[in-house]
Amino acid sequence: MSRAVLTFVASALEMVHNGGMSSSTPATARARARAEITAEIKASARLQVAAVGASGLSLRAVSRDLGMASSAIYRYFPSRDALLTALIIDAFDAIGHVAEEANLSLAGSPPEKRWRGVAHAVRRWALDNPHEYALVYGSPVPGYVAPSETATSATRITDVLLGILAEAAPTIARIELPEPPDETAVEMEAIVPGLPPRVTALGIGLWAQLFGLISLELFGHFETVITDRDAFFDHQLTLAAHSMGLDT
Repeated sequence: MSRAVLTFVASALEMVHNGGMSSSTPATARARARAEITAEIKASARLQVAAVGASGLSLRAVSRDLGMASSAIYRYFPSRDALLTALIIDAFDAIGHVAEEANLSLAGSPPEKRWRGVAHAVRRWALDNPHEYALVYGSPVPGYVAPSETATSATRITDVLLGILAEAAPTIARIELPEPPDETAVEMEAIVPGLPPRVTALGIGLWAQLFGLISLELFGHFETVITDRDAFFDHQLTLAAHSMGLDT
């Protein structure tokens, strides 16, 4: 792939992942050049992850793809893990952005409709971007430990879902839910202060259910089992809404 084409692809990918043009475009020519090369490196790395998996990501292979000296790429990413972290943050931000936009587009709608809208939007993104989804919700990369800097991006979608749940708390509170164990209740209280721990625990369970459904579908576990997966997914959302009492 030529440098010109790769630059175009990189720019397009960065716009998708960042939700449009950045409001903090680098001011200097040096900064702009660095941002462009960084974007090219990440675009090449995404293609490599799609081809050989995250565990096979190699800085040397990326540098060869871009026609860079192998030593030059280390000025942008000091290690394979640093590049992998950048891709993970981008993927979490992309999922978070999709969830936030879906929720915003349904502002003023009942919580059930917003829950459904966000869930469908996230599933669509995952099906359109299977390798990036697998990077953050698939099997762990051997030897890689995600640093704390990924947490802010990782929790964007959780914040959206728990926000919807918090708004629906008065309705959910009318359901007889078992209280979580004492230690878990303390953890739930810390996640969403002021929200009953049993409600937060329900939300975490539904978050796990959402990504469990998407993962099972994406990784081929529904093959020969479920044909109409769109209808099945929507039915599962109906069951989830009912379990939360959002359909009352």
